[in-house]
Amino acid sequence: MRNISSVLGRLVKSASISLMLLFAVTTTTQAQDAANGAALFKSNACQSCHSVGKKGVGPDLQGLADRREEEWIIKWIHNPQAMIDSGDEQAVALKAEYATMMAPYAHLSDDDIRDIIAYVQSEEQKLAEKAAAGGGAAGGGAASSDANMLMIVGLVALFVVGVVVIIALNRVTTTLEKVIVTNRAAISEAQAEYDQGGESGLVKFAKAFLKNKKLVFFVVLMVVGLLGVAGWKTMWNVGVHEGYKPVQPIKFSHQIHAGVNQIECQYCHGGAFKSKNASIPSANVCMNCHNTVTASEHYDGEVSPEIAKLYRAVDWDVDSRTYGTNTRPIEWVRIHNLPDFAYFNHSQHVVVAGVECETCHGPIQDMEEVYQYSPLTMKWCVDCHQETSVDTDNAYYEQLIAAHEKLKKGEKMTAAMIGGLECGKCHY
Repeated sequence: MRNISSVLGRLVKSASISLMLLFAVTTTTQAQDAANGAALFKSNACQSCHSVGKKGVGPDLQGLADRREEEWIIKWIHNPQAMIDSGDEQAVALKAEYATMMAPYAHLSDDDIRDIIAYVQSEEQKLAEKAAAGGGAAGGGAASSDANMLMIVGLVALFVVGVVVIIALNRVTTTLEKVIVTNRAAISEAQAEYDQGGESGLVKFAKAFLKNKKLVFFVVLMVVGLLGVAGWKTMWNVGVHEGYKPVQPIKFSHQIHAGVNQIECQYCHGGAFKSKNASIPSANVCMNCHNTVTASEHYDGEVSPEIAKLYRAVDWDVDSRTYGTNTRPIEWVRIHNLPDFAYFNHSQHVVVAGVECETCHGPIQDMEEVYQYSPLTMKWCVDCHQETSVDTDNAYYEQLIAAHEKLKKGEKMTAAMIGGLECGKCHY
């Protein structure tokens, strides 16, 4: 048993050195913060002209670090016009290629610009990983500085817990040594009786074990602890339906419609732009295309089985191309369902905040069958609200400013001027 103590001591030393090295590596990785670069990229409206992997008003940022030196990029962002006036060949070439002149960002520090470059490189890595996986779903984004700090705190806590566990195990080792010494004679006697055909050694050992109250208490405590952890984890995930994918009456493929055919989400879910609910499209919206699109080329000239279900719902006759009167609703199964006490307004997030559908619903364009991508918990929403910058340059805030100006002048202000006509105000 003394060998156990020496082994545990070596484990403590190895764990301590590993945690210190991991702490140093984690601290070093914070030098360039891609998450801060992403926030700066969005807060300075860089995405209005630039993107990674696609040319826009400005040049494509993919491969930026390979095309330009870091010092040149920093000078260009601080004052592009000054570089053009100085006769810099690369700056003059950019001016000749793009009609719109980039504004100076002198308020950004050199480290801020390096963070933006790190963000661009992280987006390049995502594109490369997606291409390598054959167009798989995009990742969840670069780790934020808060997450790094949380990792450091977690490592320190893990180290402290490890030391406490080692101390406890040493005490248990001492207790076990005493148990072995105390019961050595009993075990030998039990073995002798077993050899002579009496009670088995296992039975004798069990009796000796049950007589040691400290050891029994320790085992019971460990079992209770494990059951408590399992119960806490189970209760914590009650009501969280991440990954929920019910069977739908029609196997509608978002991968084909939103991915291959690149149909805008709002064509079907128009309510996301003007109401609290995104709304499920009526069958008439589907028939705008499928009165002619039957996918028969994939089914030996016959109508696709899933499109045939749509035809039965709207009572559409393919041969005569007429609607009948025997219609029936399509009983879609709801996937994303918030509690009744939680209020979420799609239009406020999509129109005012400019949130992309993929932010909450994940890579919907790659889903053959839709499932709940995000946990939709309060913590998940609060984390997003703490990290997202408010963009006041839109019609919503302009409307509020105009309403407040009327108040200052003593003029009449109606409820409609501050969003009082939105459906969700009454139809909750």
